[in-house]
Amino acid sequence: MGAASSRLEKALGEQFPEGERYFGLENFGNTCYCNSVLQALYFCVPFRDQLLEYYANNKSIGDVDENMLTCLADLFSQISSQKKKTGVIAPKRFIQRLKKENEIFRSYMHQDAHEFLNFLLNELVDILEKENKSARESLPNHSSQKTSNGPINGQLNGSDKELAATWVHKCFQGILTNETRCLRCETVTDRDETFFDLSLDIEQNSSITSCLKNFSSTETLNAEDKFFCDKCCSLQEAQKRMKIKKPPNILVIHLKRFKYIEQLQRYKKLSYRVVFPLELKLLNTVDNSDLEYSLFAVVVHVGSGPNHGHYISLVKSHNHWLFFDDENVEMTDESMVQVFFGSAHEFSGNTDNGYILFYESLAEKS
Repeated sequence: MGAASSRLEKALGEQFPEGERYFGLENFGNTCYCNSVLQALYFCVPFRDQLLEYYANNKSIGDVDENMLTCLADLFSQISSQKKKTGVIAPKRFIQRLKKENEIFRSYMHQDAHEFLNFLLNELVDILEKENKSARESLPNHSSQKTSNGPINGQLNGSDKELAATWVHKCFQGILTNETRCLRCETVTDRDETFFDLSLDIEQNSSITSCLKNFSSTETLNAEDKFFCDKCCSLQEAQKRMKIKKPPNILVIHLKRFKYIEQLQRYKKLSYRVVFPLELKLLNTVDNSDLEYSLFAVVVHVGSGPNHGHYISLVKSHNHWLFFDDENVEMTDESMVQVFFGSAHEFSGNTDNGYILFYESLAEKS
């Protein structure tokens, strides 16, 4: 890493703000799934700022129980307060807490980065909601206090309830609406549900835009799949589609690269070429406005299957791209992103594929 390291140190002194830190994370035995996601989250600036603010507000409270939130806040604080601009930090306390909280991550086997991200965000929300509830209950006449925390994932009650108030929700949560139109009476039934990320089916030689279009494509419900229409009071043929009702500030896209093959009785990795642009227009929204997002992080899966391999991440910071591979941190070029689109051939030696994409709303940045 010698030449690359010196290039990074030189660039850090000339091209990056004084306060930024770029630290690799030590691997504690197949913990690359964790390290790669943590780097993406660290360079998700709205999330990082809120977490560091949480740390500053709570570090003086001596009796706060250690949990995933306090351990993550402590880790981000360690990184941001380092005297040097680059180096290596051991996220030992965070990994120990992760293994204590969830048995899935206790073994030294290869784990799934998307599964870890889902667990972490939901765990943070759970902790924050409990803290908010305790704070409300400590207020006088707390029974009349309006609760502002909504569901994390799943169905919303009502058309568009006030979104949950935790800062994790404000960063990542959006709302999908599932529209079902009865083909007999034309009545449209809407059902809303929240999401932290969109999991997209992928096809060979496609793009994120086409994957999103497929995600929102109209599906006909007929034969055994007929829809029970409340107005007709009977099963009817219907059309349904999913649209984005409220886009999130941070759009996380998970590419479903692991597919269960019935004949093989196992999961197979799809190394399909899926182009993900640096600037993304979100077209399939309820109000049909073209929302623009900018790519700032990519978690890459390296390897031929779901149960073995490696994770690395690319992040964008102050208009420069950096490459994180556990302890190693290097400067890289914007064109490097294209390397991880996938392979145009079914069988290829290139198994380094974009797996989780992080986009930030340009409206949020402005």
